[in-house]
Amino acid sequence: MPRCKVISWTRGVFIAHKSGRVKVKIPFGNKYLDAIFSVPDKILTHGVILTHGAGGDMNFSHLVSLVAYLASHGLLCLRFTCKGLNIAYRTKAYKTVVEYLKSSGEYKLSGVFLGGRSMGSRAAASVTRQISQDDNEDFIHGLILLSYPLHRPKLQSKLRDEDLFFIKCPVLFVSGSEDEMCEKKLLEGVASKMKTPTEIHWVEKANHGMAVKGRTPDDIVMEISTQVFLWIKEIIEQEHK
Repeated sequence: MPRCKVISWTRGVFIAHKSGRVKVKIPFGNKYLDAIFSVPDKILTHGVILTHGAGGDMNFSHLVSLVAYLASHGLLCLRFTCKGLNIAYRTKAYKTVVEYLKSSGEYKLSGVFLGGRSMGSRAAASVTRQISQDDNEDFIHGLILLSYPLHRPKLQSKLRDEDLFFIKCPVLFVSGSEDEMCEKKLLEGVASKMKTPTEIHWVEKANHGMAVKGRTPDDIVMEISTQVFLWIKEIIEQEHK
C-alpha cells in the first residue's frame, strides 16, 4: 500500500502528499524531473531551490537535513534530481525548475534563493547568471553554493569561475577549509573580485564531502544549516527595511 496520497495533476505534474512533503514530477523536454517540496506550516515570503552534486540525487543526506531545517523555519523548499555530468544539461534542467516554481499557482513567493552542492552549485550559479541578465528579473534574491568545485583536484590553474563574476544577487559560499576541489586562497581571491555582496563560511578541516575527523555528520550539517538560514534571514530583513 503506497504511503502517499494522490491529490491532483497540475499542468501535467503528478502531485502527492506525505507528511508535509509534496512530491512532483516537473516536465523537462520529453521526460520529468523528480522533485519534492518541503512545505512549512506557515510559509513566509521566500523559497529555496536545491539540487545535488555529480553523484547521488535529491535525497543526499546533507540536502535533506538542510531542507528540513529551512522548512522548519518557514521557508518553502524545493529539491530536485537531475542526473548527468554535462553542466549545460544540468543548468537547463535547473532553469526549468525555477520557471516551474515561479509560475506555480500553489505558492506565491516574493523571491527565491537558488543553491546546490558541488556540481549542483555550478548549475545554480550558471542559471542565476542566465536569468539575471534580464534587467527585469528580480525573482532570485540570493545564491547558496555548497562545496563549490572551483577546480579539479590538483588542477588549480583551471578555475571554474566563468559564471561567478556575472552574478548580481548576494552569494553565500559554504566550503570546507581542506576541500581538495576548492583551495581556500583561490576562492577568497575569486570572491574578492565578484561584483555582488559575497560571504564565505569555512567549515574548519572539512573536505569536499564536508567530513571532519572527530565531528559527527549531524553536527556539521547543523553548522551549515544554521549559517545558511541566518544568511537568508539577514537578506530578507534588509529587503524589508
